[in-house]
Amino acid sequence: MSRQQQQTTQGVVLTGYHSNAELLPKTGLCAPSCPPAQDHESTVASRRTGHYTVQQNQNTQHGDRYEPAATTEMTKACSTHPSSLPNPGSGACPRSQPSSSPKPDSSPRHSPTSRSRSQPTCQRCNSQDSLEELEMDDYWKEVENITRSGGGAGRGEGEVQEEEQQKIPEEGEQEEAWLTEAGLARLFDDSLAADQDQEEDSAVFLSTLTRTQAAAVERRVASLQQTLLRRRNRQHVPDVRDIFRPPEKDEQPSKLKGGSENGQKDVTSAETETELNVEVAFSEQALTYKDNNQRLKVTTSPNSADDKLPDFKLLRDKTGQTRIGDLSPLDMKKVRRLVLVEMTALFDTAGIDLKAHKAVKVKTKESGIFGVPLATLLDQDQRRAPGTKVPFILQRLISHIEEEGLDTEGLLRIPGAATRIKSLCQELESSFYDGMFPWQQLKQHDTASLLKLFIRELPHPLLTVEYLSAFIAVNKLPTKKQQLQALNLLVLLLPEPNRDTLKALVEFFQRVIDHQAKNKMTLNNVSVVMAPNIFMFKGFRSKVTEQQEFSMATNTANIVRLLIRYQNLLWTIPKFIMTQVRRQNMESQRKQNKERAVRKLLKKITTDKPSDKAVPEESSQGFIRVQAPQFSKVSMAVQLTAELQAADVLTRFLNQDSSVTVKREELCLYEIGGNIKERCLDGETYMKDLFQLNPTAEWVIKAVQR
Repeated sequence: MSRQQQQTTQGVVLTGYHSNAELLPKTGLCAPSCPPAQDHESTVASRRTGHYTVQQNQNTQHGDRYEPAATTEMTKACSTHPSSLPNPGSGACPRSQPSSSPKPDSSPRHSPTSRSRSQPTCQRCNSQDSLEELEMDDYWKEVENITRSGGGAGRGEGEVQEEEQQKIPEEGEQEEAWLTEAGLARLFDDSLAADQDQEEDSAVFLSTLTRTQAAAVERRVASLQQTLLRRRNRQHVPDVRDIFRPPEKDEQPSKLKGGSENGQKDVTSAETETELNVEVAFSEQALTYKDNNQRLKVTTSPNSADDKLPDFKLLRDKTGQTRIGDLSPLDMKKVRRLVLVEMTALFDTAGIDLKAHKAVKVKTKESGIFGVPLATLLDQDQRRAPGTKVPFILQRLISHIEEEGLDTEGLLRIPGAATRIKSLCQELESSFYDGMFPWQQLKQHDTASLLKLFIRELPHPLLTVEYLSAFIAVNKLPTKKQQLQALNLLVLLLPEPNRDTLKALVEFFQRVIDHQAKNKMTLNNVSVVMAPNIFMFKGFRSKVTEQQEFSMATNTANIVRLLIRYQNLLWTIPKFIMTQVRRQNMESQRKQNKERAVRKLLKKITTDKPSDKAVPEESSQGFIRVQAPQFSKVSMAVQLTAELQAADVLTRFLNQDSSVTVKREELCLYEIGGNIKERCLDGETYMKDLFQLNPTAEWVIKAVQR
């Protein structure tokens, strides 16, 4: 392509995807939550890709067109005629084929600025290591199926689609929003300067940050200061030098006990390429990686050999792994603030500028199933069953697919017929909660299509408008390890309903993949098919070039692939974040203890009431007292040994109290108080190591609170 051609294609706007196939006549619109029906039987193996309507900038000449890319044969593929393509559901690798360009007059929606797309190389291989081996043809077929099934499913007749406009933030607005979300609004809002509690909270929070985390905050405070000075509408703005005092020349960064408090532990310790170090801040590890590469003059690419999927595992922590849901809401609030700063610091270290977007309020349904916000769905479901984490409709669709069996070939890939989906959608809306829906008549592929429709029809994307661009930007990080670390942080940042729903989905996808010998749906196949359903939400507009459009397809498939493959790692809270939470709690307690010192002394003088705390002699003699107030045996003494784990304590308790009717998996040993609010312990937690970390904690057995 000539330089002139490259220049004239900049600044295009993606306005909508159109199928290359002839548009079928509409048979009418259903209820406001269902897709318009088209008489299209999904089992037809179409190889046409489709195209997007593209609005070019003023400098683009109407006569400019991309020349079709030359079709190359795949490695290990035989050259055959395109008509001899194998069954798309088979495990064989089909041959490459020429692209099918749309006919100029095939659709009234084809605008003069529409451009034909050359079809991506078609591959269906068994290897799950490299994105180059993805069957990207299935991605474009899925986009075409989405369009045919009704991209406006959720709009009534005559209703205009409301687009998720991405508001361009004003100067300084993004920094203000970021600092506010991190709980640091005091650093720029003079009205909060007199709030003593806010000031102490910010001071405690800032004191626990690593150098890269502090640099991320400092960068945004400094940028906002420059903006506020230009506005000249503030009388006083805290100087960034007053917040972050530069260290003295001989001063070394502070360290935690054990060398990991501020993430300054030697990153180059005995850590292998497949071990994830969660004791050191991810941004600190990324900075060390960057410094080492610059010193050695090494250049890396996200699509180099590191594009393989290693068998990552967490370095074992004797104080126990902390999963989402193990902590109290108060501690989770601290976790979220720290994760936001850490995620930003990680991208800053890689030189990636994240542009946050705000969700514009759009008119949404207040009841029903399809096109209803997750929070609204859960609210109506929780009125029927308190504690519900995942919408009933999604749970029921998943369970029905599994009841029918996961061996169905092409599951998730082959769509159901559009006419049936329309009818089923209407019937679900009217009879799901009444229990009258005829599930026994529902076909496997139709159920999968309804599940995908449910995800697409959410008013806001499952990964949220705020963080969708950050999820896509994960692909820009230089190594798979950093990509995995960034996804871990982003999962922690998702609102609870989105995070729980996403977890239910990736767990289901993994169960589908476990049956790949029968259903032909490998990790790559599932990722490619589900990517457009998760990342393409209705009304979304984005400025992309044609090259970016194709790369985005691969990038989004890669993100889904990582979410499925490493789900057991992504829904955990890194130890360095937990360490920072413990430090914040200790600092807060120290301040509170000073205020209570006088009152405590007076109380001690006026009463002889003994302390309710565990007898200190037990701890000094190597014992802890485990309490179980919900059961007949309310407490027991347990001797601490080097090998004693939390699971052993539960076993001992159950053996001593035969009246317990609660199942073993529904019980948990909790760490309460000290430097943590409340934490459900991993069964493999070594109690002696944890006791040394939190000697003033209480140990309580109770039913799991999830």
